[in-house]
Amino acid sequence: MTITTIGLDLAKNVFQVHAVDSDGQVVVRKQLRRGAVLPFFAALPPCLVGLEASGGSHYWTRELKLLGHDVRQMPPQYVKPYVKRGKNDAADAEAICEAVTRPSMRFVPLKGKEQQGVLMLHRTRDLLIRQRTALVNALRGHLSEFGVVVAKGIENVAKLTAIVEDKDANDLPGSVVTALAAIIDQLRDLKARIDRLHKEIVRWHRKNPESRRLATIPGIGPITASALSATITDPTQFKSGRQLAAWLGLVPRQNSSGGKERLGRISKQGDRYLRRLLVIGATSMLGVVKKQRTPDEAWAVALLQKKPPRLVTVAMANKMARIAWAVMTRQEEYKSRQASC
Repeated sequence: MTITTIGLDLAKNVFQVHAVDSDGQVVVRKQLRRGAVLPFFAALPPCLVGLEASGGSHYWTRELKLLGHDVRQMPPQYVKPYVKRGKNDAADAEAICEAVTRPSMRFVPLKGKEQQGVLMLHRTRDLLIRQRTALVNALRGHLSEFGVVVAKGIENVAKLTAIVEDKDANDLPGSVVTALAAIIDQLRDLKARIDRLHKEIVRWHRKNPESRRLATIPGIGPITASALSATITDPTQFKSGRQLAAWLGLVPRQNSSGGKERLGRISKQGDRYLRRLLVIGATSMLGVVKKQRTPDEAWAVALLQKKPPRLVTVAMANKMARIAWAVMTRQEEYKSRQASC
């Protein structure tokens, strides 16, 4: 019997295969060691292969496509409803095999090596920034025990560093200075590494036409533009800008029933990193909105008179996501209303 559809449950070392024929009858149900996966698929005629989008799924998708197979990735939460009673690798592979054939299933676009590389720069930079924040909080907390307090903000860390390193001006014990000097050295090393990663991201941004177009949108800089460009490989998978905003979790969560709409807070689903970057960009634009009364910001100024600032920034982030979708699908730079008039 000819295999037409395969569900492949990925793992580190042991992979589970569930294959069916054109009638839906199970043909193969077996485990494969990591080294046996590619030889197994190389011996098969081209068929439909379903995977859950997870760590390593883009690598396996690229490898299986080279063998001629039609490989499709699906979000794990969309596969879960097809899992029958009990959960194990065999049940997961069977659910993947069933879900990949559904006509209404949504699939995850394939990312290339270059896109994965720039996203790794983003993730590493974000990790180092979190580590820097933890070290700064530790430095502040330790110094506050000795009555040394300065204003918040990363730009004021230099003041704390100067106090610790000025032995004549402070009356800190030698053991405290030794302990805090280790934190300060680590902060300096992290700053150099973060700056290096930032330069790499900006260099990639300048070489990428789509990322440069996205940076023309107010509130979106090289970091957000490069992250959007590398993450959203195919903007046409979204029918509208609102679908992209919903995918990023920037739309109200619905609990509607009986024809009565009930809207709550934003869903916060999708890529939280992109959502955070858009909200931060919108927050930076809030001061500009208050000062400039251009047609582009008129709606935000009116909303600020009725709603709290945080709600307005989320609404602005939603609009930025919808504009980003239009820029990516039309392959044009952002044009303000004032410029188009």
